Amino acid sequence: MFEGLRFNHWKPSLREDGVVVLAMDRAGSAVNALSRGLLEELDAILERIGIEKPRGVVIHSAKASGFAVGADLHEFAQYEREGGVRAAIEYGQRVFERLAQLPMPTVAALHGACMGGGTELALACTTRIAADAPETRIGLPEVQLGIHPGWGGSARLPRLIGAPKALAMMLTGKPASARTALADGLVDRLVEPQALLDTAVARARKPARRRFDQRALAWLTNSWPARQILAPIVRRQTTAKANPQHYPAPFALIEVWRRGGNGITQRLKLEARSIEKLAATPTAHNLIRIFFLRERLRGLAGDIPHGIRHVHVVGAGVMGGDIAAWSALRGFEVTLQDREMKFIEPALARARKLFWKKLKTRERIEPVEARLTPDVEGADIASSQLAIEAIYENPEAKEALYAQLEAKLADDALLATNTSSIPLDELRHALKLPQRFLGLHFFNPVAQMPLVEVVRHDALDPTLEKRAWAWVKAIGKLPLPVKGTPGFLVNRILMPYLLEAVRCHSEGIPDPVIDRAGKHFGMPMGPIELIDTVGLDVALSVGKELAPFLQLELPEGIADKVEGGKRGKKDGQGFYTWVDGKPQKPRIDPNYRAPGDLEDRLILPMLNEAVACLHDGVVEDADLLDAGVIFGTGFAPFRGGPIQYIRSAGVATLREKLETLAQAHGPRFAPKQGWSNPVLAASAN
Repeated sequence: MFEGLRFNHWKPSLREDGVVVLAMDRAGSAVNALSRGLLEELDAILERIGIEKPRGVVIHSAKASGFAVGADLHEFAQYEREGGVRAAIEYGQRVFERLAQLPMPTVAALHGACMGGGTELALACTTRIAADAPETRIGLPEVQLGIHPGWGGSARLPRLIGAPKALAMMLTGKPASARTALADGLVDRLVEPQALLDTAVARARKPARRRFDQRALAWLTNSWPARQILAPIVRRQTTAKANPQHYPAPFALIEVWRRGGNGITQRLKLEARSIEKLAATPTAHNLIRIFFLRERLRGLAGDIPHGIRHVHVVGAGVMGGDIAAWSALRGFEVTLQDREMKFIEPALARARKLFWKKLKTRERIEPVEARLTPDVEGADIASSQLAIEAIYENPEAKEALYAQLEAKLADDALLATNTSSIPLDELRHALKLPQRFLGLHFFNPVAQMPLVEVVRHDALDPTLEKRAWAWVKAIGKLPLPVKGTPGFLVNRILMPYLLEAVRCHSEGIPDPVIDRAGKHFGMPMGPIELIDTVGLDVALSVGKELAPFLQLELPEGIADKVEGGKRGKKDGQGFYTWVDGKPQKPRIDPNYRAPGDLEDRLILPMLNEAVACLHDGVVEDADLLDAGVIFGTGFAPFRGGPIQYIRSAGVATLREKLETLAQAHGPRFAPKQGWSNPVLAASAN
């Protein structure tokens, strides 16, 4: 059937039983990203299949990493720059519609990651079979890039699984597990991974009909009256979670679905027009830029082997215990040390909760639990290739511990500290082998925060630093190389924001009003709530360490609470009272009016310190700075990071605002060195 045709990205074959198997295998890539070249080859293959009419068609991936990660975003960004987004979207739609119109059964065999355009490709098939494995994840995450599905996803998914489930999936961008996808009707059957292709071929030979109740539900929830009734409800629910001015894509998606008729042609036209408009927004530009920043951090280590099998963690508090649990979850043997077993037991209990949340079943959890063992005496440290110190922030205590650890550690093992603020040049002097000592600064909560600052000092061996990058990548985190100055990058930029919030609190501005100002700018959590979440004791400790360096005074309102045993969320009392993990925020007098400069007072100190960090070379460049602050703090993603926001708002405008604040509130707002850096004046896009 395919004689005389050559393909770079597909491996088509015709079986004796008349089923065509198409193996997707993008050339020169570890993953299947759907490029124009890959789609053009698929188009040619489908044209031949439409002529020859085999018994059935199976599409699967030859990549171990999964089915397909979505569209090639490098190409998409180029199309946007050149004004070709609409044409690119419409071409992909035509290819997938050609697949959907084939007269024979078509089956998508899914394993690993199936995202975005990969899911839309699968939706164009008549049947989807998925591997029953934790690695199988199926999703349409386009809203996280400031757009929404554009190759038929918004047109086909609601008609397949019903509008409520489909909209929830597309509006959040969260992927579904294989079992959730089966329950929702997104996939038709789960099989063991080794049986995936054979089962897909069998289904292509003998297709099964969808249940009547599934078809009826899909029709009912997508009828014209249902769309007009449901759309305003979904819009209100979405507004409670996202500001339409900051994140327009979810609302555009709702409108595309509401207006879409019964015919696929109209729905695809609406989809393409909407994507063209969204792709030109600053939000999409910034969110796609963030995607590339994430990929840059992931790629830092390259193919360097980390050589780590066993991790030894000293300090079973919240940070140390959670680092140990996460490392075990990601496949490493972990020993956890503290002074007494009673200090380790709470960490093990938290670890069990994490394992159940992530793995769900006893057979998957047991081997992970077996990898995490208590080690009160530190007897197993000699067999570790990485030791992480996570005790309290006291230089003398840390140095005394390092002397004990070095006596037991193998010479080629890495020694790391999770200090959040102490300069490493201060800590390394007591070490016999300072070249293998570095910082691995995790963020709380460890299971949720993607960033790890890999902290340097002037005696660190660069080869060993790269091993640390590789290990951070191996546990599913993003490594960010930072200079070992006080506070490193994230805490140095975040602390002025938090301290100014406490100062506003001490001035009598209500805490919910302060939080509202932070969230209005786009921060995921207000600064007062954030201090409670991190812990007032932690914030106070870091604040004391950084305040002299930042030339800031510690405001009143935090030390007295810590002395009174109010440490925030973990104690149930901080600035707020916490019940069932949620802050109980008092109601504000409706006649209260916040100071007009409140938002500037909170946000501009962060921007000012970001400029100073860039000037001081804390990270190599502006992109890494933006990446670190976004992934380490959740800084308003739609704004693209502090430096990107400075570019869009204008250097002169922000400097003038800082000078105005300095006149009104004191010299802490004076512009720092670095505002004349030409990097700040670069294009915001």
